[in-house]
Amino acid sequence: QVQLVESGGVLAQPGGSLTLSCAASGFTFSSYAMGWYRQAPGKECELVATITSAGGITSYADSVKGRCTISRDNAKNTVYLQMNSLKPEDTAVYYCNAHRRGIFASTKKRVAGIPGDYWGQGTQVTVSS
Repeated sequence: QVQLVESGGVLAQPGGSLTLSCAASGFTFSSYAMGWYRQAPGKECELVATITSAGGITSYADSVKGRCTISRDNAKNTVYLQMNSLKPEDTAVYYCNAHRRGIFASTKKRVAGIPGDYWGQGTQVTVSS
């Protein structure tokens, strides 16, 4: 059974830092590109960062570029998202997405049951003073 379990969501202050984790099981993690998306209330689910299956290439949304680092540990079947200089507009539920072909749209609906395209249940990040 495919599972992606996010963790690390917190209530943080502006300017703070956090690291999100996503633990994968039930599929060959090292063969999948990984992405982090986020969805704020009333908004679409937007792409934050991606990383290729071997971890050699990363990409970031303009809104987080310079403040976020995506990384992965294929030995632990885990992908991470480190976020620094947090802003209130970073408040959202953060989801990890595994895609077999490495296709990550800038916005994407979370749909369960698609082979090769898996989602976690999300972790809440709230940035507020």
